[in-house]
Amino acid sequence: MAHPPDVTRPTAHDAHRAAARALEGTHAAAPAGRRPGAAHRPAAGQSWSRVVRGGIDPDHDLRSDLLSREEIERRRRTSRLRHVLPVLHEGLQPFTGSGQHIVMVADAEGRVLWRVGGASGLRRADGHGLAVGVDRREEVVGVNGLGTPLVTRRPVQVASAEHFVRILRSWACTGAVITDPRDGRLLGAVDVSGPLESHHPATLALVESVAKLAEARLWDLHLTSLERLRAVAAPVLARIGGRAVAVDDHGWTAAVTGMPYTRRLALPAALSPGRSRLPALGPCAVEALPGGWLVRPCDGPPAASGTARLVLDLTRPHRWTVTVSGGACSWTHELSPRHAELLYLLARHRTGRSAAALADDLFGDPARTVTARAEMSRVRRRLGAFLEHRPYRFAEGVEVEVLLPDDPLDLFPRSLAPGVLRAREASRRTEGGAERGAGRGGNARCEG
Repeated sequence: MAHPPDVTRPTAHDAHRAAARALEGTHAAAPAGRRPGAAHRPAAGQSWSRVVRGGIDPDHDLRSDLLSREEIERRRRTSRLRHVLPVLHEGLQPFTGSGQHIVMVADAEGRVLWRVGGASGLRRADGHGLAVGVDRREEVVGVNGLGTPLVTRRPVQVASAEHFVRILRSWACTGAVITDPRDGRLLGAVDVSGPLESHHPATLALVESVAKLAEARLWDLHLTSLERLRAVAAPVLARIGGRAVAVDDHGWTAAVTGMPYTRRLALPAALSPGRSRLPALGPCAVEALPGGWLVRPCDGPPAASGTARLVLDLTRPHRWTVTVSGGACSWTHELSPRHAELLYLLARHRTGRSAAALADDLFGDPARTVTARAEMSRVRRRLGAFLEHRPYRFAEGVEVEVLLPDDPLDLFPRSLAPGVLRAREASRRTEGGAERGAGRGGNARCEG
């Protein structure tokens, strides 16, 4: 009786190895200036396109430029991520208990501040330079599970030769960002890394879910702090005649009397006791409270926005500010990447942009008007007196000055917004035109 031929079914391990070989075949393309092959997933392929221009060394030693122990401890003490470590550890315990995986938490600059895992996983990580204090920014080590989510603000899974740096190609990494739910500011990212054969697509959804749980925990802490401030402010407000509001350091309202309730007030970055001018209230008297501020609007209407001058400073590649001056007050606010992009786009189009046009500028999709309006709403919390809508634009009479970097490629270098990419390319091609700043700190008044 004939026996069927002996057939060996491919295992998951074989499939991972086959995928790795296919990916290795694409590696020669990108450093030579050609597009990576189709074996790369879109997120990795887009990252490669960004990092090739930066001249990253594929043989980069991760052990170089580690943070000192003192600097690591300083960053840990000041990071809000310290409050969510129990949530991350509990949610990702199946990985930390496996022995093969490690979980890393990095700050917004891509520096690993915490690391946990089984003994074998940690030994393997040490051998590859994945230590606490290592720099995992995309512009330093290329596509990876910590640095790339910090650029794209989306969860990312990177396996094998999708990594740009060779020492990482035996790893499968999955990461997601953690943002501050109070203002959307980027706090850092969490990553699960393990051997290639442990790679599984479902890990992406789990890591993203745990990151969202961490953000929910931060929001709970925020509400608790507002309750404490409300308890302190209530007897103070009860004795005050006239208008007053108690807000925390980020402008969130804890209690109010004599005026309509506003969920959040826009505060200057360096608020101090005394006289100040707030975008929504005009001249105010400010007093310190435990955990916040007591703000009392002065008599009379807010100053007209036309008396203001705004300076949008984009000269530093990863830190952008807007400075508002006018009357007796001047204040500077540090901007998130998205809000800096929005103000830059509005400065380029002084006649205004519709929600659909902004959605196309930011996302390449004019249908995403809800997201564009939400972002503009956040910007107007800080600069409401100086911005108009329908269409979105700077208020009539407001003088706007934009400071641009020397090199056009340093204008929002991590940005994926189509409107910014178009502006960067136009600026690169313009020699001595109005789009380009006259050297570092140079300025341009952007017109529509």
